[in-house]
Amino acid sequence: MAYTSVIYARKNHLAHITLNRPEADNAINLELAQEMEEICLGINQDDDIYAVIIIGAGDRTFCRGSEQEDKPGVSPLALEKMNVARFVAGIDRPVIAAINGDALGEGLELALSCDIRLASDRARFALPQVASGVIPMNGGTQRLPRLIGRGKALELVFTAEMIGAEEALEIGLVSKVVPREKLSEEAETLAGNMTGKGPIALRYVKEAVNKGMDLSLEQGLRLEADLYLLLHTTADRTEGIRAFLEKRPPKFEGR
Repeated sequence: MAYTSVIYARKNHLAHITLNRPEADNAINLELAQEMEEICLGINQDDDIYAVIIIGAGDRTFCRGSEQEDKPGVSPLALEKMNVARFVAGIDRPVIAAINGDALGEGLELALSCDIRLASDRARFALPQVASGVIPMNGGTQRLPRLIGRGKALELVFTAEMIGAEEALEIGLVSKVVPREKLSEEAETLAGNMTGKGPIALRYVKEAVNKGMDLSLEQGLRLEADLYLLLHTTADRTEGIRAFLEKRPPKFEGR
């Protein structure tokens, strides 16, 4: 299906999602949100996709937030329909955010909903909502402290301070900073490393980590063990053992 506000492509078990509103700094509107919801739901139903990359069109902005966020009189229900971070967080495959420029407000919340964040050396980050008298509502107050710690997260949200890529790397907001012209290549390399692995195992790792964060250690270990045992019932597990014994790369099929 053709989309207007998003470019969507699939190749070699990898899904590419490009926020395609460069004239509006890739801001989220209702159309983009609806397209993202459909794409994210479709990815979970496509066994041929093993990993996902999300990037912004152009070389200036990843996503500057929502077009509705600063408009008076917008209902919470309307804002919830544009909660792209929720749709992305629902993807059960590894998701890489290639942050090619500014990630502000809901744009940063979108990046936080991804599993791994790579940044251009020109990227900047902020959750500026309190400056407008509101608070982040798409995961900023929840995902950010889990990622960088309570104190630094509160500082960034309280002050609405904008930080650069190197500071984002230092506090653990992103895992790597690369020159802007090499960002797509770096994301492709990382995703390609994943797509050569067992796709069911990748999904189970994501489930174990994400759900385990909200469990006690004992409960998390039990979840991990259950998922490990489930993998032994898959054809991919049999193929992995056979490939190891035959000293060849495995040919996983996601079954």
